[in-house]
Amino acid sequence: MENSEKKHPLIEVWNTYPGVRRDRTIRDKPPIEKIISEMFAIGEFYYYALNLTNSTLSHHHENILRLHGLDSYPENLKEVIDLTHPDDIEFVMKAEQTLIDKMTEIGLEHQLYIKCSYCFRMKTAEGKYELFHHQSVITMEDETGIPIQAINIHTNIHHITKENPYTVLISGMGPRNDFHQVKLDSFSKPESFPEHLTKREMEILSLITKGYSGPEIAQSLILSEHTVRTHRKNILRKTDSRNCKELVKKAFERGLI
Repeated sequence: MENSEKKHPLIEVWNTYPGVRRDRTIRDKPPIEKIISEMFAIGEFYYYALNLTNSTLSHHHENILRLHGLDSYPENLKEVIDLTHPDDIEFVMKAEQTLIDKMTEIGLEHQLYIKCSYCFRMKTAEGKYELFHHQSVITMEDETGIPIQAINIHTNIHHITKENPYTVLISGMGPRNDFHQVKLDSFSKPESFPEHLTKREMEILSLITKGYSGPEIAQSLILSEHTVRTHRKNILRKTDSRNCKELVKKAFERGLI
């Protein structure tokens, strides 16, 4: 019998990803701890593994039950989609299509080192819709390079901002330095900073958002602490932020993370 979740238009978007097949079963646990270290999770979050061949979910983080008031772990992607604000579905579909188009442009051979993120509203346990930050990365491909598994991480950022930048961010991990910020102007035209952040400043912003201290950033990027402090001052100045808390809020609102 055909799985009913395949009929949702958002799932059909993923069917357009080059080469995806619907005949594979995944049993291996994904390297979730390593993936989390590459992600932003400022606030309460959860993750799950998505089998791209049949839209089933596994390896859920327990927070998904409490944050959304669920009695049991969702078994397929449609159950998660049903938690999305109806007015945001069209944006999510276009965001996913943007990811597919950009991933094809970058080259599918790099897909294991590319992360995608954007924001949308989801229904919480209190019955309200709050803004969540969605991050996804492909974690497994078959012997021909076809993606068969992804990890999705959802972080509640409603306490940071309620403004959706309607921006898709596609960035590299590990050996990749890709950075593509795609604003979907048909939904909104978010503000941009008067001065662009440099590549090094974006790296430091990324680590600030992960909660790294100045000394930790210096060690990670092999810089002096004085250099890190100088970059941090420049970032705060360029973003007109008084402190790191305000900086993180503005970074989400501008679609930089």
